[in-house]
Amino acid sequence: MNFGDIYSFITEKMRMSHIYQPVMLMELLERRGTCHQADIAKAILNHDESQIEYYTKITNQMVGKVLRKHQIVKKDGPIYSINGYSSLSPLEVEKIILACQERIIQFIEKRQDSVWEHRRRGREAISGTIRYEVYKRAKFRCELCGTSADEKALEIDHIIPSIKGGPDDISNYQALCYSCNAMKRDRDDTDFRGIRESYKRREEGCLFCSPKDIIDENRLCYAMRDGYPVTPLHTLIIPKRHISSYFDLGQAEMNAITDLIKKQKVSLETLDETITGFNVGINDGTSAGQTIFHCHIHLIPRRDGDVESPRGGVRHTIPGKGDYPGVSRDTRGDL
Repeated sequence: MNFGDIYSFITEKMRMSHIYQPVMLMELLERRGTCHQADIAKAILNHDESQIEYYTKITNQMVGKVLRKHQIVKKDGPIYSINGYSSLSPLEVEKIILACQERIIQFIEKRQDSVWEHRRRGREAISGTIRYEVYKRAKFRCELCGTSADEKALEIDHIIPSIKGGPDDISNYQALCYSCNAMKRDRDDTDFRGIRESYKRREEGCLFCSPKDIIDENRLCYAMRDGYPVTPLHTLIIPKRHISSYFDLGQAEMNAITDLIKKQKVSLETLDETITGFNVGINDGTSAGQTIFHCHIHLIPRRDGDVESPRGGVRHTIPGKGDYPGVSRDTRGDL
């Protein structure tokens, strides 16, 4: 490998999903061609603005807040300073630094591997493809606060943490900005063991707890054809857990259901080229027409001409109430 090979790779062949490759090469070159993997990691960290923003927040809301309360430091805008620093001699400064170092050593010896465990949890590598799919599903926005990826860096979070039994599965991933992810990790001490066990819940005699004709499935839900189809290829998407209401589903289940609905849409359009639209509906509660009290979502293929006037769609669930007074169904559009 010579200069031309390396230069050509960087300028013409390097495909980048992030800044990591050039940062690694610069670090190697600046250290005479060889360096420890930890030094490369530190170099990448120095270029990661999201980490700087994260620890700036820690500085202001936690560390700086405590030291200000004890009047050890003061803050003027973004600038911190030690109160009375000008009165300290060089020897006193050195003694204070040594005292800090000693406290760090004592803390690490006492806590050992648990010191940074909260930062290590769930840090197994997630492939770029899955990461992209999670971000795309979230429309490149934080799924908690709605912040755009252009404003804050997004991170992949386990909805149910790995240490609580959460699976490494796309249905259990969500996109959170670094702020929301930090707050969730620091404050959410919910015991998820009951939720994990509830995913295994089945009810004897429930038609949807013992399906016979599954056409597709993922970890948390499956698809089957409706036994009494409204249109040809009418499909049901059903969570595996026995739960009656859509509104009691967990976020991981909703993710899994959404993924399977999209997958089935493509499959149905491939099976039948006459399909030109879909109705997606849920009957939730007796008054809404629910007869099987195991949550299920209807994916109903529609075709041009399958009814005389399709305008209004699901508004016509209650007969005679779908139209607006004085507005023709043929002219008003889908309101």
